[in-house]
Amino acid sequence: MDKKTIKDIDVYNKRVLLRVDFNVPVKDGVITDDNRIKEELPTIKYLLDNGAKLIIMSHLGRPEGEVNLKYSLKPTAVRLGEYLQKEVKFADDCIGKEALKMSKELNSGEVLMLENLRFYAQEEENDKAFCEKLAKLADVYVNDAFGTAHRKHASTYGVAKLLPNAVGFLIEKELNMIVDTINNPKRPFVGILGGAKVSDKITIVESLLNKVDSLIVGGAMAYTFLYAMNFNVGDSKVEKEMVGEAQRLINLAQEKNVQLLLPVDHVVANNFENPTIVKNTVNPTIPNGFMGMDIGKQTIKIFKKAIKKAKTVIWNGPMGVFENKTFENGTKAVAKALAKTKATTIVGGGDSAAAVIKFGYGKKITHISTGGGASLKLFEGKVLPAVDVIENK
Repeated sequence: MDKKTIKDIDVYNKRVLLRVDFNVPVKDGVITDDNRIKEELPTIKYLLDNGAKLIIMSHLGRPEGEVNLKYSLKPTAVRLGEYLQKEVKFADDCIGKEALKMSKELNSGEVLMLENLRFYAQEEENDKAFCEKLAKLADVYVNDAFGTAHRKHASTYGVAKLLPNAVGFLIEKELNMIVDTINNPKRPFVGILGGAKVSDKITIVESLLNKVDSLIVGGAMAYTFLYAMNFNVGDSKVEKEMVGEAQRLINLAQEKNVQLLLPVDHVVANNFENPTIVKNTVNPTIPNGFMGMDIGKQTIKIFKKAIKKAKTVIWNGPMGVFENKTFENGTKAVAKALAKTKATTIVGGGDSAAAVIKFGYGKKITHISTGGGASLKLFEGKVLPAVDVIENK
């Protein structure tokens, strides 16, 4: 990695503005999963141990550019204080007089947390004046928020241009794991894609077809591919405007000699919201009046066989509606196959990461990414704007 990391800069007695991703689930003011806070501790501790005056900023939820205390970062400041066993001061704003005063009064080794950046619409707009106000709080900028590294926001992009900068350990780890693995995979290299829409993943399918030996496609996006192959898919979700693209990708797979694995059977139901009839098909065809909800038993066998042979596997997107116990088998089987293999396994954030953790296989995966959208961009071979803006070593 050629970008400056916190080990390449001097932070002693300097005010360091650290962008983290503390966008954690909060219910009635209580954090229900603090994994993102724990992931950030190595960077925070390193900066404090090296004498930084630390100012932490993050977003939480979607307050739509308005102050909404339901999305206050105060609970995360309290939780962080518990882990660090020291007080984390809290500013009721992320810019303005109070935040500036508190940042100036910090001593070496102290921590200040700012209130939710997204209480201002200017954050997502990368507004110049907003960036300047954030930059006034500090001497150095560090980005360790991988989950938002694909966005050009004020706190991830604009402010980086105004201060000496570096990335933290979390972004460094994500880049090293994902980029290095995709660019230099041990073969056979298997990609697994699922989730709802082909339109969201056209570019990633195309990019992976240039890199993998086998590409597994499950989830609702598989129905558009099957439709393009003239299978009846009943009432399943099909993006009609994407059928031509799906056909092109099927042809591209043949051209590149990549094994494209699609479902050969399904678990189907008569209704998405309230399924009263659930059955298994014996082939890729789905009867009218039914919609695909998960991959079937034969498909699971085929997908598992491909994973077993692999030396490198990357996965993004569930195989079915795994939130519903009736339709979790496909996603669970893929997660289990990844956990059992000796291959290098990377799970790209979002729903697939949630599924792996939910089914108890988290510890058996080589790398679970902390950012869904950002990891997808890396799977596509794209550059992340918030990383691109950081100075080179």
